[in-house]
Amino acid sequence: MKELTPAERRDLRARAHHLDPVVSIAANGLSATVLQEIDRSLKAHELIKIRVYSDDRDLRGALMAEICKELLCSPVQSIGKLLIVYRPEPKTEKTAQPSLRKPSVARPKALKPESGRTARTTRGTSAVRRSFAPKPTAKFRSSAARKPGKR
Repeated sequence: MKELTPAERRDLRARAHHLDPVVSIAANGLSATVLQEIDRSLKAHELIKIRVYSDDRDLRGALMAEICKELLCSPVQSIGKLLIVYRPEPKTEKTAQPSLRKPSVARPKALKPESGRTARTTRGTSAVRRSFAPKPTAKFRSSAARKPGKR
């Protein structure tokens, strides 16, 4: 079990803030299957939250100490009924495996009009035509140009 520095513990608490508990310890206590599940979760995630369904604060502290002793992990925080533990992933050499994916072929980018205008599609024909004409602007009449009596 590695002792964490205060800076490491602060960073781990920040990382664990959004995590949900992945293991729960209920009335049966810390059994071998619960320890196996915690170990499996630590291998997969390195940093986990554990929920303890007990109101006894001393029992939660003892559970944290026993989990860290058995699984060689570091305690990060105990807040309420949540325990946060951390065990870094062991460094293993990864062998280079050939990729099963086909190499990607570079595709040419779509051509854009040189005038900077975007292409519009015109409707009403069976085939879609693209024109690069500017959009027609709407002509608004001012309130003074309106005919009297009409709204």
